[in-house]
Amino acid sequence: MTANTSSYARAGVDTEAGDLAVELMKAAVSRTHGPEVFGGVGGFAGMVDVSFLKSYDRPLLATSTDGVGTKVAIAQAIDKHDTIGQDLVGMVVDDIIVVGAKPYFMTDYIACGKVVPERIAEIVRGIAEACEATGTALVGGETAEHPGLLGPDDYDVAGAAVGAVDAADLLGPERVREGDVVVALASSGLHSNGFSLVRHILRERGLAFTDRSDELGGLVGEVLLEPTRLYTSPLLALLAAQPGAVHSLSHVTGGGIAANLARVLPKGSWVELERSTWSPPAVFRTLSDFAGSTLESSEGTWNLGIGMFAVVSADAAAATIAELEADGIPSWVAGTVSLGARPDADWSQGAKGVDGGAVRLTGRYAD
Repeated sequence: MTANTSSYARAGVDTEAGDLAVELMKAAVSRTHGPEVFGGVGGFAGMVDVSFLKSYDRPLLATSTDGVGTKVAIAQAIDKHDTIGQDLVGMVVDDIIVVGAKPYFMTDYIACGKVVPERIAEIVRGIAEACEATGTALVGGETAEHPGLLGPDDYDVAGAAVGAVDAADLLGPERVREGDVVVALASSGLHSNGFSLVRHILRERGLAFTDRSDELGGLVGEVLLEPTRLYTSPLLALLAAQPGAVHSLSHVTGGGIAANLARVLPKGSWVELERSTWSPPAVFRTLSDFAGSTLESSEGTWNLGIGMFAVVSADAAAATIAELEADGIPSWVAGTVSLGARPDADWSQGAKGVDGGAVRLTGRYAD
């Protein structure tokens, strides 16, 4: 060990632990690499041969970056780190498919108070496995040790990905027409949004993540760590099987159900989502009961069982649902796009700087 390394170690940074973490994760990361990836694992920069873009008439690059939020606190509390990586990939890569783009490569960043090689490798293995499932190469990353800023068991994760779509195939509000059908794609649970509310509810209830709860159906932390469903591969297959049928997609993340759908509808359009078309999974019902609130009150925070929306032409709705369900994603018609005058009511209209269509939820949830 060099003098500089020893000095760094006295400051609380263990570079040897970082090197061991890389060795432990190397095999999982390498499995995401095809012949287009240059340099392998450990370079200063990840490199990808993008000659495939020559096959596009007008290639548009699509990029997204995100994290997992306070869900990481649950993983840390119960010392279970093998699912957080899938959450990260879902939050990043499934934003890219929204515009119709295929994701090609991703990088990750892990900040921690102390590098525990096995823990870091577990997180990255989860990222790599999800990248492999979505056809995305994990071409680089960084693990940063921040002693004094983060506690020894604290960490946070973030990532960014890049994809591409031909301009002629770009999805978005401009393609949406009156009479289009809104197909809802089921979530696997909470995904990675609204966990600050979840943690508040559990504190008020006096429940720790390490407790067992009959109402939740098991160890609290394990139930809440159900990983985010990955939609990229099934949606890419859908787009290939039904060219032109899908007009826009929406990823239901922060901001909830109505606001995220409104972002991918044209201005002047409106959709009434029928609550009766689905039954929110038990985890949402139980948390609402714990809080003494209604499911409706959390529609702007939780996905309540819908992870994605696909706005499709009416004549393609049945085939769309059949294709998605064949890929293991329960799907159903939740509403129809209308134009012109709309009923007087409270509406969500766009979000995050997008002045899109208007959406509201009506009726009562199915039992």
